[in-house]
Amino acid sequence: MGALIFVLIPLALIVILVVSIFVSRHRENPSPELGWQPTAEVFNDPSTNRVMRVWLDPIGQRHYVAEGERPAI
Repeated sequence: MGALIFVLIPLALIVILVVSIFVSRHRENPSPELGWQPTAEVFNDPSTNRVMRVWLDPIGQRHYVAEGERPAI
């Protein structure tokens, strides 16, 4: 039983690492969608070193888009 723990814990950590690489960050989008409005809120994302702008969708939810990205057509 003890040996099983030493196998399962590293395996679980590897799975979490792989999933985190392929899953996008919370409310981060590659480009703003049609109907979103940019806000004046801009910040530097320390984990990616990108300048991000906050956009609001028609129902008021916040989304983060790297500066310089254009709205989808």
